[in-house]
Amino acid sequence: MVVNVWKDLKNKKLKPVYLLLGKESYLLQETLQLIIDAALEPSEMDFNLAQYDLSETLLEAAIEDAETLPFLGERRVVILKNPAFLTSEKKKEKLEHRIEKLEEYVNSPAPYTILVIAAPYEKLDERKKITKSLKKTAETVEMNGFSEGDTKKWMNELAETHGITLQNEARDMLYMLTAGNLMAISQELSKLSTYTGEGGTITADTVSSLVARTLEQNIFELIEKVVRKDRAKAMQIFYDLLKANEEPIKILSLLINQFRLLLQAKELAALGYGQQQIAGNLKVHPFRVKLALGQAQLFQSSELTAIMNELAEADYVMKTGKMDKKLTIELFLLKLFNRKNA
Repeated sequence: MVVNVWKDLKNKKLKPVYLLLGKESYLLQETLQLIIDAALEPSEMDFNLAQYDLSETLLEAAIEDAETLPFLGERRVVILKNPAFLTSEKKKEKLEHRIEKLEEYVNSPAPYTILVIAAPYEKLDERKKITKSLKKTAETVEMNGFSEGDTKKWMNELAETHGITLQNEARDMLYMLTAGNLMAISQELSKLSTYTGEGGTITADTVSSLVARTLEQNIFELIEKVVRKDRAKAMQIFYDLLKANEEPIKILSLLINQFRLLLQAKELAALGYGQQQIAGNLKVHPFRVKLALGQAQLFQSSELTAIMNELAEADYVMKTGKMDKKLTIELFLLKLFNRKNA
C-alpha cells in the first residue's frame, strides 16, 4: 500500500526501481516528491535529478542517463513519464523506443540511481515482456484512491505532521466537503492548521466556518433538506445560491445530475451491485455513491423517474424562455415538497 511505501521513504529506505501505477494524481506527485527528498539533498537536485517525458524523448537516452555516475553526490534520480508503450493503447507513437534497453536495466539496475517509472494509467498490458519484468523487479506502487477508512486514517496522520489535533467530527465533515479528494483534503488541512496554529485543535465548527462548500455540495444539501421536509432551509439554500450569483440554469443542471445519480445508484443497488461497483460503472467517486444511496432510500424508483421527467420539463421551459428562470426552479422545488409531504 502506498502509505507503507511513504513510511519507508521518510526513513530513507529506497529501492533501485519504482513503478508508480494509477490515475490518482495527488498520490503520484506526493510519492515522486518523497522519493526525490529521500534520495537527494536540495543542493544536489540541479545535478542529479532528471525527468524525461517519453512522448518527447527516446527511452535509451533516459537509460543512458540512469547509468551515468552522479555528480557531487551519492545518487541520481531519473524519472520516466508517460511510458505509453507499457499499455495496450493503439495510438501511434512519435518515437520508436528501444524497450529492450529498459528490460536490461531493470534486471541489473545501477546501484547509484533511483529509476522511477510514472505510469498514470489504470492498468498495463500484462502480456508484454517489459510489463512482466517490471512487475517482477520493480517496487510497484498502486496510485489508486484510498478507501474511506484509509483516507480518514491518512487525514489523522496528516494532521499530526502539521502538529494539530483533528477531532473526529471535524475530520468526517472535511471528508464530506471535499468528497474524499486527497489534494483538496491536503490543501484544506494546511489552511486549517495555519488558522489554528501548532498545537491547536480543529473542530467541526472550524471546518464549517473555513472550508467552502462547492455548488455541487450545496445542491446535495438542498436535496437533503427537501427529503427531510425542511422547506425553509431548502429554499434558503436556493436563495443564497442566487445571491452568490449562481446561474439558475447551472443550478437546474446540477439538480438533474444529482437526481440522475440517485436513480442510477438505486437501480444498480437493486441489481445487487456494491458501492465500489456502482462507482466504477457510473465513473463517480465512491463517497458520492455512498451519499446518493443514502438519499435514494428515501425515494421510490417511480418517484425518481417522475422527478426526472419534471426536471426535463423545467429544463425545456427554462431554455425556451417560456418562464422566468428563478420561478421555474421555485415551482419545481415546491412540487418536490408537495411530493414528499403527500
